[in-house]
Amino acid sequence: MKTLILVRHGKSSWEYSVGDKDRPLLLRGIRDGILVANDFNEKMPKVDAAYSSPANRALHTSMIFMRQLHFPLMHFSVVNELYDFSGDQVLQFIKRLPNNLKTVVIFGHNHAFTHIANSLGNTYIENLPTSGLVQIEFNDVDWSSVTKGVTKQTIFPKELKQ
Repeated sequence: MKTLILVRHGKSSWEYSVGDKDRPLLLRGIRDGILVANDFNEKMPKVDAAYSSPANRALHTSMIFMRQLHFPLMHFSVVNELYDFSGDQVLQFIKRLPNNLKTVVIFGHNHAFTHIANSLGNTYIENLPTSGLVQIEFNDVDWSSVTKGVTKQTIFPKELKQ
């Protein structure tokens, strides 16, 4: 059995004159990331590896999660293929994951993550919000053969603020 956890980066700022990869998180993005990570920590499966897009906003979100979850950074990597907005490169990355990894968390971007959550999970998500998390479980033993799984949980910041 395999478990994929998708986390969209936190709310980012457009106010700086920087390239897309360098856009920072807003304070709201930091707060929402902490909120979702803390909630996830209460019901988290054992995570074997974590991967992030190299974009500043995704990398910062991933570090918030890594700290809140006390996740060892030796099992964390930055992966260029996760800087993808269509989902094609992200899906190829997922299908190439080492089979010794049972549970993986990846940090990246929309529209890729909404598309993958809807393609691989069994719950329709109109739009994965910033700092949103989706956990999908598969009955497959090989990452290369994952096609359709069960959406086990979603954690969205808005739901935690009610």
